[in-house]
Amino acid sequence: MPPDVSQSISASSAPKPFSLAGKLAFGAGDIGPGMTANLLAFSFLIFLTTTAGLSPVAAGSVLAIGRIWDAVNDPLIGYLSDNTRTRWGRRYPWIVLGALPFGLTFFLTWVVPGWESDTAKFWYYVIMSLLFQVFYTVVNLPYTTLTAELTKDYDERTELTAFRLGSSLVGAIAALALGLVISNLVKDSRQQYLVLAAVCSVLSVLPLFWCVIGTYPYAVERRALQPATDPNAEEDLSFLKQVKLVLKNRAFLYVVGIYLFAWLALQMTASVIPFYATFWMGLDSYFLAALLVQGTAILMMVVINLLSRRFGKQEAFYVGLGTWVIAQIALFFIQPGQVAALYLLCIVVSFGVAAA
Repeated sequence: MPPDVSQSISASSAPKPFSLAGKLAFGAGDIGPGMTANLLAFSFLIFLTTTAGLSPVAAGSVLAIGRIWDAVNDPLIGYLSDNTRTRWGRRYPWIVLGALPFGLTFFLTWVVPGWESDTAKFWYYVIMSLLFQVFYTVVNLPYTTLTAELTKDYDERTELTAFRLGSSLVGAIAALALGLVISNLVKDSRQQYLVLAAVCSVLSVLPLFWCVIGTYPYAVERRALQPATDPNAEEDLSFLKQVKLVLKNRAFLYVVGIYLFAWLALQMTASVIPFYATFWMGLDSYFLAALLVQGTAILMMVVINLLSRRFGKQEAFYVGLGTWVIAQIALFFIQPGQVAALYLLCIVVSFGVAAA
């Protein structure tokens, strides 16, 4: 076959690249997860203790049970999603069917039931946390795996991932910014959290539908161009065999460990900042301190990227985490009223958060 003919056939069978609208639609799928996860990280513990009236032990137990369940929930739903077969593909039905329950359970997590029994309240928040974790995974895990199914092109995957992570950061910062605005407009703490939860629930669900509507045509086109059978397809392994293979991958386990402990530190910092700002520093709202940590981290990522290119990723990681530790130790020496020092240290902490 002449070269020009083969090239013509190859070009005609190649999928059209993602447009800017398509990339924005794909990225929109991570706005809701970023928004809800960040608000829970910073606000849920202080909400349970100061607004819902749970004891610190009970409130901490709610969070612990939710996290333990999440460790079981994620691989289970991932396995079910991988083995889903519908005319709409494996991932989209999960996102569409899970979107509304995702928003509803998030809102119900911030409702304070009018019960006098602390035990009843405790189990209410446990159940709501478990349900929310389920539907969070139902929409977010299939969504994150869409990247590999929408394109096989390395550069296009990188672009889609950048739009996804950027949208997640936008959602995370938007949640804290909304919290700052609403806390200044609404003085009753119960009403603050209800209004904030209602707004964030709507803003979390709508982008999921935008993602589905905006990317589904690309998925249909690329699925039609795929061969019926893939000669390079890997062996279909059982769930237990997949787990065993993962546990044998030493390098992967190191990466998971680094991610686990860095994320644990971030979660602990996010949970403690509201208590520190409110009860020690005497601030009316903790959202500005939280916003400085999260928002400034985006700018600090540029600095971390430059350091990693100049000195290496490992060295940049050590510098960032070391700075984070020193900044958090310095918080022990700040006295009430030294608000400027608090905000300065929040910015320094954001450098460590960016490194992590």
